[in-house]
Amino acid sequence: LQFHPEVDLTTFGNFFTCVCGLSGTFCLQDRQAKCITVIKEAVGENKVLMLLSGGVDSTVCTALLHKALDSDQVVAVHIDNGFMRKNESMNVEASLAAVGLQVKVVKANLEFMNGHTMVADKKTPLLCQTVDPETKRKIIGDTFMNVANRIIQELNLDPEKVVLGQGTLRPDLIESASTLATSGDAEASCIKTHHNDTQLVRELREKGRVVEPLKDFHKDEVRAIGRELGLPTELTARHPFPGPGLAIRVLCSNGEINMERDFSETQVLCRLVVNYEEMVIKEHALLNRIENVTTEEERVVLAGKSKKQKYTATLLPIKTVGVQGDSRSYSYAVGISSVSDPDWEDLLYFAKVIPRVCHNINRICYIFGGPVEHPVMEVTPTYLTPIVLATIRQADHLAHQVLANAGKNSSVSQMPVVLIPIHFDRSQLERVPSCCRSVVIRPFITQDFMTGVPAVPGKDLSIDLVSKMVSEIGTVPGISRVMYDLTSKPPGTTEWE
Repeated sequence: LQFHPEVDLTTFGNFFTCVCGLSGTFCLQDRQAKCITVIKEAVGENKVLMLLSGGVDSTVCTALLHKALDSDQVVAVHIDNGFMRKNESMNVEASLAAVGLQVKVVKANLEFMNGHTMVADKKTPLLCQTVDPETKRKIIGDTFMNVANRIIQELNLDPEKVVLGQGTLRPDLIESASTLATSGDAEASCIKTHHNDTQLVRELREKGRVVEPLKDFHKDEVRAIGRELGLPTELTARHPFPGPGLAIRVLCSNGEINMERDFSETQVLCRLVVNYEEMVIKEHALLNRIENVTTEEERVVLAGKSKKQKYTATLLPIKTVGVQGDSRSYSYAVGISSVSDPDWEDLLYFAKVIPRVCHNINRICYIFGGPVEHPVMEVTPTYLTPIVLATIRQADHLAHQVLANAGKNSSVSQMPVVLIPIHFDRSQLERVPSCCRSVVIRPFITQDFMTGVPAVPGKDLSIDLVSKMVSEIGTVPGISRVMYDLTSKPPGTTEWE
């Protein structure tokens, strides 16, 4: 039995505050004072090369650096890795300049596309030829370090008198299994390597050449510090955007399907869940798999929801990153489709039951566009090429434009838009090649980004708004279908990779 008393995603909320009645006594001024002390001790008389993405973490970190140090000690740099959102670098430079934070923009898209690194003493392929999500993250993180070293040379700075500044947060270190987030001889599972915690960064830390004043804090605390520092709401409330950018919002594939020996049985079990009432009447042989992990009351609810209309569950031959039992999972995704508009509360119930029945599934989505009639037996070869990146960049732009125009940015904590190598509606008999891809939108609600829930259409976001997103994304060439991520964290991570 595992229990995390500090998280909010439980029946009665945070165990310490809601059940035990404890109150926090550590105030913003204490946090700020601690950060400034950490900065002064780590930097001394040296200069800081601050890698500034424009997100809330690096922006707050930069503001703290300016408050703690002389202005000529801080060199803020925004590295455009070629995986930014539409007009991202231009908007970052303008928004930071408006609050007096000058930033140097460095274009390095070719260095990242052709970047590589060493993993387990072996040289990786170039990033533009890499499929594995963890390898992609490591290449990107190490390439950031290589570009930073180049910038130090170009600015004629003494490398021995330069400290690297990063807006690293506690969840980054936890998910990367950093020793900074574990105590004693404890070993943590690496959920995913964050770009600010690669091997090259860890080597710099050991030399005392990294300053990370926010490394003990969570996102909500950092936002509060930003407000206390006087940063405007448009910066402190900005949706997070990962350092690797759109590169980890594209599920790459060399065309090989992920179908292990359990694929067929898992497909059957998913269909059992969404058509439970019908399968009980037919006395399906695998019903015991559902009975073993549910109560009688839960099965009554499941039967009632599954008989409202005919749902189709389609297991996808791709894998996504998740977290189950405090460990990294790399498991299947399943899509649910229907003839008529779904009841979203019913879909959320299916999304909770399916991972309990099938531990090899960590992602559940709804597929817009009617029932999926054909099984997905192939995937579209997908790499980080200019056309692929242009596709996800435009889909991301359109989805966020709809959200912003409706004034609903504050209704969700983050909304990753993901491109997956799935071409639906292909009959195997017609032998139409898999050449299109699908887009997943993941409106997500959380306080600390350690746990969270999907935003519910009709509750957190209007049905009309979601439909508008789907129709806008559907105008992007090469898109097969649009999907909506229904997965909580856990078992799914916020990002798909």
